Amino acid sequence: MANFSKSTVPRFSVDVYQNEYLPEGGREVNAIVTVTSTGGGTTGGMASAGASSTPSALPGHRPNAAVVIMVDCSGSMDYPPTKMRNARDATAAAIDTLRDGVAFAVVGGTHMAKEVFPGNGRLAVADAYTRAQAKEALRRLSAGGGTAIGTWLRLADRLLASADVPIRHGILLTDGRNEHEAPEDLKASLDACAGRFTCDARGVGTDWEVKEVTGIASALLGTSDIVADPAGLAADFTRMMENAMGKEVADVALRLWTPVGVEMGFVKQVAPTVEDLTGRRTEAGPRAGDYPTGSWGDESRDYHICVRVPQAAIGQEMLAARVSLVLPAPGGGGAPEVLSQGLVRAVWTDDMAASTSINPQVAHYTGQAELAQVIQQGLDARKSGDSDGATAKLGRAVQLAAASGNADTAKLLSKVVDVVDAATGTVRLKARVADADEMTLETRSTKTVRVKK
Repeated sequence: MANFSKSTVPRFSVDVYQNEYLPEGGREVNAIVTVTSTGGGTTGGMASAGASSTPSALPGHRPNAAVVIMVDCSGSMDYPPTKMRNARDATAAAIDTLRDGVAFAVVGGTHMAKEVFPGNGRLAVADAYTRAQAKEALRRLSAGGGTAIGTWLRLADRLLASADVPIRHGILLTDGRNEHEAPEDLKASLDACAGRFTCDARGVGTDWEVKEVTGIASALLGTSDIVADPAGLAADFTRMMENAMGKEVADVALRLWTPVGVEMGFVKQVAPTVEDLTGRRTEAGPRAGDYPTGSWGDESRDYHICVRVPQAAIGQEMLAARVSLVLPAPGGGGAPEVLSQGLVRAVWTDDMAASTSINPQVAHYTGQAELAQVIQQGLDARKSGDSDGATAKLGRAVQLAAASGNADTAKLLSKVVDVVDAATGTVRLKARVADADEMTLETRSTKTVRVKK
């Protein structure tokens, strides 16, 4: 990892929200940890796109980010023909959004991966000239062949690995199912790429598999979404690239240290989306483990941490966990840099009012996690023909969305069910649901809202 100039590295803060009081015999401690990074800016102290046509070519210049755009070029991208044209235009828009000095490449994906620009296993460095060259190369993109996304990811990984930069990012677009490689091959590719670069994934149209696209983004700590109308691709690609250009620090880990006798329950990101990180722990010394969080710019995220402490007598208190944000030392040697930290406590009391009170943040995000889960369960039941199960689960989802103020999810649910009474979760399944509406709900089911002030 490259060093960062102090002027461009965001400052991190950690805030812990919890009810530390436990009844006699109580063991489970829950906390919401809000991590905020500020001061990184959106261009990292580098000129934005179009500011100059030549600085990236100066001798000794080193970019601080690298991006590979993977564009589906399978045969289905020709149906309708406007889809391929929209994909070319969207990729061009993303290239225009690259800031000067960023290393980049474009990959065309079918049942194999092909370098579209610049070629020969290299990355180009963004300036006015290379952007124009790349957009000219896009004109040669045509549709034909199958879909093997794992090969696209592995080529992107090889290209990104050639850049000595802190931020490595991929953008992946597909319009179909991954039919030309086995599921285990895609999983192997994701396992090989995890931790090496982050990746945003988009499905265009309605003929792709939601779990494949969301699974790619989840494994590579990126975002996923549907672009049902290909005409919306350019705006979406521009937003994705702007977000990628705002990242300043990579490989940040959430480190949890727990005292002797404390057991780990789970670690979940709960805002802006629900993402279970429990299984991604890597050991980081005695009683400490790191959970990956990916790249950061100016942003805030919330994490739900649950630990089980030993039983203790009334009046006793203990440190249940120490939460730190850590950055690996350059080159992997030496001690990591601690960016910020917070403490999770446990205090045993016989005050019933104190020990039975649920912290508002914990309660809110417990509901948001359940909301994501019941949407998925309800849609799965609907697909399998279990109308009663679908009605019950989606009704509960409507109830949770209304109670938490998650208006976006409530709106998506209303396109799948007729809402009779949101407060009680009384709904009827719609007889006909557009594929785009069902896929949008499934794709965005993990998006959450913050606690209402």
